[in-house]
Amino acid sequence: MRSYSPDLTPPWKKSQPAPEVPADPDLVVEDVGTGFCGAVIRTEKTAEGPTVTLEDRFGKHRVFPLVPRGFLLEGRVVTLVRPTAAAPASVRPARTASGSVAVPGARARVARAGRIYVEGRHDAELVERVWGDDLRIEGVVVEYLEGIDDLPSIVADFAPGPDARLGVLVDHLVPGSKESRIAGQVAGDHALVVGHPYIDVWEAVKPSSVGIRAWPVVPRGQDWKTGVCRALGWPENTGAAWQHILSRVHSYRDLEPELLGRVEELIDFVTAPD
Repeated sequence: MRSYSPDLTPPWKKSQPAPEVPADPDLVVEDVGTGFCGAVIRTEKTAEGPTVTLEDRFGKHRVFPLVPRGFLLEGRVVTLVRPTAAAPASVRPARTASGSVAVPGARARVARAGRIYVEGRHDAELVERVWGDDLRIEGVVVEYLEGIDDLPSIVADFAPGPDARLGVLVDHLVPGSKESRIAGQVAGDHALVVGHPYIDVWEAVKPSSVGIRAWPVVPRGQDWKTGVCRALGWPENTGAAWQHILSRVHSYRDLEPELLGRVEELIDFVTAPD
């Protein structure tokens, strides 16, 4: 018969030393007790001891005590500790809304021949709000298509090549959709089509940033934006609703990762050397 150790303590609860890791903002960890996974928002001193606030991918916040061996970092047990005092603002690198290091005094680069196309005006405004500074430094122009039904002919007229790459961001790019079929027609060595799974780019803004619990489910056959306004009790003015949503976006933290990754991918593709 197999013999079993009488010590049934989980490995993460055993007392061997665990490395101390500063709880710096944006560090992604998992609480070993609950399995809650999120990025560090802040640390605080309380009467009960130091705590850390984590934000998960849905925008939900949870507060946890900073106890020894309390978190997993990339699968390893660690002890989170409060970070050392932040450097004065004068010596900390400023960041753009996308999280990139800002370049003070930088002038916009002459526009590249390559372009990024997005599906609609709202998509273009959202990309400008978060990535505008980066795009100007890189010389990348963003244009909107007002839908993608004519994308094959637009790409053919653009004639992407080694010195003029074309990136396209598509809404609701899921297997079997009309969007996926059109994307398959135009993708090539110098044309990249990527997309997010949301019906509209509104959904790529975290509900918590807008001040709602979740984006409503709108029955098929209804105009999605109008249905959202109706379900949330907003005036059925989609232009005004979008301006409200956009005003709540201050940085990449307000967007879902499914959109963040795709826009970064397009910028890298358009600006990459041949």
